[in-house]
Amino acid sequence: MTTAMTRNSTTPIVRYGSRPTPRVKLTGQRIAIQHPDAETGEHLMGEALGAADQDALHGILKQLMKASVILQKPDEDNLAFMISMVKGIAPRDSLETMLTAQMVSVHVATMRFACRLAFAEGIPQQEGVARTLTRLARTFAAQMEALNRHRGNGERPITVQNLSVQDGGSAIVGNVTQQAHLIAAEPGTAIDAGPVPSRNVGERDRADVMQGATA
Repeated sequence: MTTAMTRNSTTPIVRYGSRPTPRVKLTGQRIAIQHPDAETGEHLMGEALGAADQDALHGILKQLMKASVILQKPDEDNLAFMISMVKGIAPRDSLETMLTAQMVSVHVATMRFACRLAFAEGIPQQEGVARTLTRLARTFAAQMEALNRHRGNGERPITVQNLSVQDGGSAIVGNVTQQAHLIAAEPGTAIDAGPVPSRNVGERDRADVMQGATA
């Protein structure tokens, strides 16, 4: 049974865990969620896409459908792939839903230009396609970094593998900047070096003792 999407109200999407996501069927510009129960089908699709309500669900599905176009026509299998990739990234809020949809769309475009590069003829055409392919690949990498930073609240962990303290120096382990943390290489060990004594301290002590003995 195929249930067509309706847009009568803005209903929050109920979370259904990791249950299978229903397929979609395209009829012209119409998107139908294939599930015996229309409400359950929308809830499952909303769970996969991280949609907050019906408006968000319908909007993101239409945008993905337009990005799935092959030969000037929305492609059902390509759309199913894109939905599956968004579900795999598991967006946790509306910002992540929009970003993951962009990431999947950029990935699809990247692979299209990779295919064009394989069939490009002549140096000028190859160079033009390669430039676009490179820009898309860089955009995808930047999107991944943005998603990771968003999920980590903008903090970038710094791992210290080697710690060197000069004479008279000290080491501090802790919150060194507003958005960075210093993480020791061995968990569970705290470092508080304090002032480092000079190598000649022992020799000066012995010299002081000798001077006191001869005084």
